[in-house]
Amino acid sequence: MLKMFKLSKILETVLYVDNFAATEKFYTEVLGLSGKNGNFAVGEGMLLLFEASKAVKQKSPPPHGATGPGHMAFEVPFEEYERWKKFVAEKNIKIEEEIIWDKDAIPVVRSFYFRDPSGNVLEIATPGIWKKLLG
Repeated sequence: MLKMFKLSKILETVLYVDNFAATEKFYTEVLGLSGKNGNFAVGEGMLLLFEASKAVKQKSPPPHGATGPGHMAFEVPFEEYERWKKFVAEKNIKIEEEIIWDKDAIPVVRSFYFRDPSGNVLEIATPGIWKKLLG
């Protein structure tokens, strides 16, 4: 059996969008990400917005895509969580759900969900979610 090499990080995440201009504007003007042409640096990783109808037809890199809403989560420090929740609500963006992942942790580990203009589900989360879930 071959020894597996270890993957070191997730380099990029792609969300497929149907309204590129409105969705890119949302990520820059509402969430405050900087980038261009739908490419945004977030920490050490990249968030890429691809037009769904074009990505499945491209020649290179190999065509890819997804149907239906995608999902991604942004982690924020505990002390910024409530400010993010208030900020999203003030932008008239519906918060669809809030989950408390670890009520025994101090501070409490939690996240909330909302959508971008293309319907992708976004999550703002405090640190520690996967630590609790993976044990």
